[in-house]
Amino acid sequence: MDAGLKRDLEAKVYAGERLSREDGIALYASDDLTWLGRLAHHRRTELNGDRVMFNVNRHLNLTNVCSASCAYCSFQRKPGEKDAYTMRIEEAVSKAKEMEDEQLTELHIVNGLHPSLPWRYYPKVLRELKAALPNVKLKCFTATEVQWFEKISGRSADEILDELMDAGLESLTGGGAEIFDWEVRQHIVDHDCHWEDWSRIHRLAHRKGMKTPATMLYGHIEEPRHRVDHVLRLRELQDETGGFAVFIPLRYQHDFHDSADGKIRNRIQERTTMAAPAESLKTFAVSRLLLDNVPHVKCFWVMHGLSVAQLSLNFGADDLDGSVVEYKITHDADSYGTPHTLHRDDLLHLIWDAGFQPVERNTRYEVVREYEKPVGLAERRSEPQKVWA
Repeated sequence: MDAGLKRDLEAKVYAGERLSREDGIALYASDDLTWLGRLAHHRRTELNGDRVMFNVNRHLNLTNVCSASCAYCSFQRKPGEKDAYTMRIEEAVSKAKEMEDEQLTELHIVNGLHPSLPWRYYPKVLRELKAALPNVKLKCFTATEVQWFEKISGRSADEILDELMDAGLESLTGGGAEIFDWEVRQHIVDHDCHWEDWSRIHRLAHRKGMKTPATMLYGHIEEPRHRVDHVLRLRELQDETGGFAVFIPLRYQHDFHDSADGKIRNRIQERTTMAAPAESLKTFAVSRLLLDNVPHVKCFWVMHGLSVAQLSLNFGADDLDGSVVEYKITHDADSYGTPHTLHRDDLLHLIWDAGFQPVERNTRYEVVREYEKPVGLAERRSEPQKVWA
């Protein structure tokens, strides 16, 4: 990067000026990862100090049966396939209650677009989950699923969200975003929910008082300019609604194995390489610098590994998601070693070890509990520490 441009960009960041599309592309072109991290960490510290948020949550995928066949997806199955499944409502409740003793605060539910499951199943399962776990917040369904509910029910998203909220819905999830730019999207997505509908549904959720997350799937066939475009669309929508609580870069996964049937379902992996750790850290940093109006940036540790998750806290991220438990969408693809579950103590020590203060939150990013600040580096070095792989 030209030294003059580098000085100009740094000056804009430290002056708190909004960065442009051209600035974002220039930041991605920089090979000075330490410099990018310093700028992003400055911005992250201005917003959130040395605090790192997490929650105790459980992911539930009620069905992997899906009418779509997105090119990157290893999770979806067609009706009749050997390992296709759809949970009965009592099964979903039973799985959710497995973590009741760990003071669970959130259920995170996303699913395939089931071609024959009736609309009434979805509010009913929320009602039963809420009755079984009244203190647990329900963060459920992507905008893509809500659009699918419109199709199968004949109702509007407005009516659908009202009924789901009446059943206990606290927030939508941020999925289905992938990459918004049609130049890329047409090659990776096999459903009808694109930027226009995704933004319409989140805008509606924000008007109803929800705080929702937003995501971006990176590291496949997109280029940095597509990532910048994606983030700036979200920034513009956030200027309008103020309803996004967090932005979550999601690392695209190769389909390394599928022990159930041996099939490789990822149709683009022959021409893609997964993002290396340096690229992931750059993506966190540039996203934090561009998204000046979204309060939090999350590293979903399941998709990045624990070491990169810790490093991301110095590159703009201030949230490590939660305990997760059985995230099938990623673990149906990869075998590179992230655990299925982290417990509260695991998350606390992961954050302390990275040099930050853990803060437990709820779904709306309200503080549940603040924990002690980390022990100083000199004191930590005085005795052996656990190494996170």
